[in-house]
Amino acid sequence: MNTATKKNLVIIGNGMVGHHFVSEWQKQANAANWQLHIIGEEAVTAYDRVHLSEYFQGKNHAELAYCTEADYLQQGIKTYLGKKATGIDRSAQTVTLSSGEVLNYDKVVLATGSYAFVPPIPGYDNDRCFVYRTLDDLDAMKAAAQGREVGVVIGGGLLGLEAANALKSLGLKTHVVEFAPRLMPVQLDDAAGGLLKEKIEDLGVSVLTKTATQSIEKTADDRLKMTFAEGEPLETDLLVFSAGIRPQDALAKECGLELGERGGVVINDHCQTSDENIYAIGEVALWKNQIFGLVAPGFRMAETTAADIAGEPSTAFLGADMSTKLKLLGVDVGSIGDAHAATPGALTFRYSNEHKGIYKKLVTTADGKKMLGAILVGDNSSYDTLLQYHLNDIDLPAEPDSLILPNLGSNAAPALGVDALPDTATICSCLNVSKGDIVSAIDNGCCSPAEVKDATGAGSGCGGCSAMVKDVVNATMEARGITVDKSICEHFHYTRQEIYHLILVEKIRTFDELLDKHGEGLGCDVCKPVVSNILAAVWNAPVQNREHVKLQDTNDAFLGNMQKDGTYSVIPRIAGGEITPEKIMKFGEIAAEFNLYTKVVSAQRIGMFGAQVHELPQIWQKLIDAGFETGQAYGKSLRNVKSCIGSTWCRYGVQDSVGMAILVENRYKGLRGPHKFKFGVSGCTRECAEAQGKDVGIIATENGWNLYVCGNGGMKPRHGDLFATDLSDVELIKIIDRFLMFYSRTADGLQRTARWMENLEGGLDYLKDVILNDSLGICDELEAQMNHVVETWECEWASTLKDPEKLKRFRTFVNSDEKDNNVVFVEERNQIRPATKDEKLSLIASA
Repeated sequence: MNTATKKNLVIIGNGMVGHHFVSEWQKQANAANWQLHIIGEEAVTAYDRVHLSEYFQGKNHAELAYCTEADYLQQGIKTYLGKKATGIDRSAQTVTLSSGEVLNYDKVVLATGSYAFVPPIPGYDNDRCFVYRTLDDLDAMKAAAQGREVGVVIGGGLLGLEAANALKSLGLKTHVVEFAPRLMPVQLDDAAGGLLKEKIEDLGVSVLTKTATQSIEKTADDRLKMTFAEGEPLETDLLVFSAGIRPQDALAKECGLELGERGGVVINDHCQTSDENIYAIGEVALWKNQIFGLVAPGFRMAETTAADIAGEPSTAFLGADMSTKLKLLGVDVGSIGDAHAATPGALTFRYSNEHKGIYKKLVTTADGKKMLGAILVGDNSSYDTLLQYHLNDIDLPAEPDSLILPNLGSNAAPALGVDALPDTATICSCLNVSKGDIVSAIDNGCCSPAEVKDATGAGSGCGGCSAMVKDVVNATMEARGITVDKSICEHFHYTRQEIYHLILVEKIRTFDELLDKHGEGLGCDVCKPVVSNILAAVWNAPVQNREHVKLQDTNDAFLGNMQKDGTYSVIPRIAGGEITPEKIMKFGEIAAEFNLYTKVVSAQRIGMFGAQVHELPQIWQKLIDAGFETGQAYGKSLRNVKSCIGSTWCRYGVQDSVGMAILVENRYKGLRGPHKFKFGVSGCTRECAEAQGKDVGIIATENGWNLYVCGNGGMKPRHGDLFATDLSDVELIKIIDRFLMFYSRTADGLQRTARWMENLEGGLDYLKDVILNDSLGICDELEAQMNHVVETWECEWASTLKDPEKLKRFRTFVNSDEKDNNVVFVEERNQIRPATKDEKLSLIASA
């Protein structure tokens, strides 16, 4: 259709809800008849504000963004980013922008969201006081935190605790000041709020409740002094306000739309305002005197509005569930439905375990048959089950409290399997994906949770429903008689984990013995490396031994990574990145002698490249004589431990990160795992070693070490999860021993720790229970097994150099010691690189 004949639809606001409206609009049958205009006050496209705190953990806008401006333009959408809508002329049906542009409209969607409420406290300082709403706000906080020590958040609600986490991650001593008598007063009761306060204070964040800030003064030493109605003053370097939100309704008020008594644009069940051509969605909209401060209700409004404007049958907006499950400063918190038992006649059931730091509350109808609400602190494992009881009005067990009590054997609550859920059950609240939608996706060919996620969007919002999505997919496939063969190959009809246990329990020490007892055929390039890896992890026999060498892939067979030109890399271990000047000089001499390309690699080591196979023993003999050892950069094992310079040199360091990096690298250098794994050790919370992006991340605190697990970079980055806090050196090593050995036992082949935990039944909570609480009773065994690996380690190159039979394999030709003259190099940038085809021909001809 000609652009001039299209109707104009203007969306004011490009946040999460505004973007979701655009996504829903593209699904409408007559979307092509309209020209979309998106106005965004921020200069960047819509991004995931739910995970805004991850911006302080290294993510940038591109990683948080839902799309790029180019994506919008490709869809024919006109964008006005970094511009503000300053006026709406309802009679002329135009929108005026801060740039002076005037847009005609047939329909307008207000998705302007909300702004942070800042109490009128005397002494407010614009240079040192911030709100926590946008990326620009976060950038300003980061800049102000440089060289500072203390930060305070006013407000102990959801966003306030997120802001506190941000300040803590910036290396500031953090305080939270809350006017109410407890944290998260909307979602939690007194007992739950009190427990959350204890847990957060245990993490080093000070919490003041029932505290009203009266004034802010600037001190002589350039700090901010907060005075309160009661109690001692508090000095800080910067202040973040998170005392609630207010609807961003100034534009609506200016053009005469009906507003609520306390603000918010009044809408009907189809999200229309008092002007039938203007709609409002998200936090700016007031429905039946309610403002919804979560993203899921805003998404529902966007879907209703898109269908209504397009003239398609639409589902009226009739409110939304405000249940939430989240992790605040590493603490599980869940709130469902009528958590405060406000319904007349409501019954409450409570479970409290002070030793484990767990509080659970269940609210039911007077007859105990239906669930009205729940509160969970310290353990969210039952959240998904409780939410489904609530959303789908499912009858509760005869003993409702069995749903929140620990497993009581025969008295335990019957599991609520996915079969008990109706097809209308909402599985993903953010994207409004039902069980029926997931089943339909499977009907249309999806065969895995990942494929279902791509098809339906389930799990792509806050991610809290991922486990339930997986359960529905697996149960549906199983009900249809479809089984997924998890055998590693046709020669072994077992999973990697099952083979691991066979080897461990039956004390099998060779591939031939395993094949004879539990396999068939001769084996293949799939099962041989897997079995070799397990044998090395369990018994730690050198991979170059006669009975194992036939199992190795090229890299393990020659103890070096083969490069694209057929030569090999030589990367010795440089534990923690620490190296003496003498070793650096010796390294350079060896590289020069063999004419090798050298580079400082990403693993804080130095690598040589271009070594031919017959040169490897000669090079390694010189390296070992100089005090180096194999770095096992070629194996499915520990690659490196990245570290900052720590308290030895850095003025911010609070622990010796280099010393700890060397300790853990030397301890775990002999462990073979299902995949490569990496460590990071940072000497303070400024995180210069990027430890949270590693499989095992260690971050120094004033009281010891915080441990993060299951992070990794690569094609699908994942930040590690906080696993344990303020550990001593001994506690830290013991927990890592258990974690790595449990990973080695239970992961699939070639599965990094990040994907392993995502697929681990029970996820992080289950892993904590196994490793920290020894719920399976195997921790002593895991520690003993790791000690065996440590005690039996030997440098693979050192042992190879002592064995003439092993050295025979390092020949270019089977029956000759001559080198391969087809491998030639040229000099570039004063370094060596492989010659091109033409250069090779020229060099050979001249010779």
